[in-house]
Amino acid sequence: MQTPPPSPSQTAAKTSSASGDTGAFARQEIVDLKGDVFGYELFDRSVTRQLHTPSSDAELLFNVLSHAVHEDLVNRKLLFINCTHDSLAGGHLDLINPEKVILEIPAIEDDNLDGIEDRQQILQEIRARGFRLAFKDIVLKDCYKSWLPLASFIKFDMGSVPADQIEPLIILAQTRSQAQLIAEKVETADQFALLRGFGIKLFQGYWFAKPVVVVGKTIRPSQANIIQLINLVRQQASTAEIEEVLKRDPTLSFNLLRFINSSGFGMSREITSFRHAVMILGLKKLFRWAVLLMTTSRGDGAPAAIGNTAVVRGRLMELLAAELLPSQDCDDAFVAGVFSLLDVMLSVPLDSALSAISLPQPVVEVLLHRTGPLAPFLDLAEACESANDTAFERAANTLQLSNHQVNLAHLHALAWADSLTA
Repeated sequence: MQTPPPSPSQTAAKTSSASGDTGAFARQEIVDLKGDVFGYELFDRSVTRQLHTPSSDAELLFNVLSHAVHEDLVNRKLLFINCTHDSLAGGHLDLINPEKVILEIPAIEDDNLDGIEDRQQILQEIRARGFRLAFKDIVLKDCYKSWLPLASFIKFDMGSVPADQIEPLIILAQTRSQAQLIAEKVETADQFALLRGFGIKLFQGYWFAKPVVVVGKTIRPSQANIIQLINLVRQQASTAEIEEVLKRDPTLSFNLLRFINSSGFGMSREITSFRHAVMILGLKKLFRWAVLLMTTSRGDGAPAAIGNTAVVRGRLMELLAAELLPSQDCDDAFVAGVFSLLDVMLSVPLDSALSAISLPQPVVEVLLHRTGPLAPFLDLAEACESANDTAFERAANTLQLSNHQVNLAHLHALAWADSLTA
């Protein structure tokens, strides 16, 4: 039997609080021996999270860089972002300059060996894309030996490492890895002097700087304009045509320029032209950015839970399609799932909504006629939402997918969608 999703009321309660106009983020400096800022670790401090709970989602970057009006938030320094393992598979990483972002990778629960080995491939793929990875000192345990060569940074928590184990642990890290070492939760001058003597060159903690909370106003464009932008991208319209849409919607153009000029995107000079921004981003990345923007924006009067459900559908269909279909069809599966509730989000019949959007034929077929190769994937996604065992079994059998495959993909889709709206 499939894992039941949260009820609509639970989802609405979770996402509605995230649809307000303000967002809060904290940054804490990571400094070098001279006290100069090397980078910042970012934390989510929005009302949807407890005050002292760091963000566990790399999608925090998308929300910071696309929505939040925070001048000089990170001063173009390196960004350290806490990730969940589910979030590492998200398309948001395609929008980020890997030279500017360090992904902090959590340990596997109970140091489970199968879990560690299962995650090794995606960590290697992310490293191959140019991202640097940071791990806690737990990566020095023998069970994580396959991860250790992937580490660019290893962080030592001075609040949890016993004093007599600090030096042996640092020596072990220096012997086994080429990673840069960061001492965190450094709170006294004596700790700093001790660590400096052991060869540590990067530090984080109250002795240097406490986290600074920055609260900013979010600016969200209308979904109608986002959809028009998606339409033009799908039609491979000219840069001039796309530029016209951006000129007509100040909030949409603001979000794009804010994102592309952010530290996470990593431009060497500021981009002030819409045309230049579109050319730099490219159609594929522009499409992904617009879709994510649509799912984190709220339509007039549309319940917040609807957008979340659409995202779960899209991500689930994409993950399931990856088991059976070519990569282009996986992109179509994502689009079909996200747009399957477009009629509810826009309060218009689905055929009317889709008539204004240029979409691949398989997407149109499944949304309007429930035919084509994507139809069983949409059936299965809807069965997961309703916990309809009969429909679930029928759709899963059609695709020859096991309960385990579907359940795992559903859990990943729920986690990914939840982090996008956090």
